[in-house]
Amino acid sequence: MNIDASHLVLETDSPYLAPHPKRGKRNESSYLHYIASKLAEVKGKTIEEISEITTSNALKLYKF
Repeated sequence: MNIDASHLVLETDSPYLAPHPKRGKRNESSYLHYIASKLAEVKGKTIEEISEITTSNALKLYKF
């Protein structure tokens, strides 16, 4: 399944599933850059582009 980045937001709702290299630690918001970095790699975008897209998506979702 190929989901366009315009439909994605980043979150840390899985407290016991931290991203690599933080496995074994409690997940927290400060680890989002690991997720954004991997997503950028998968989507062929820069981390800055992914950050802008997912932040915009979250603002729309939560009506800010």
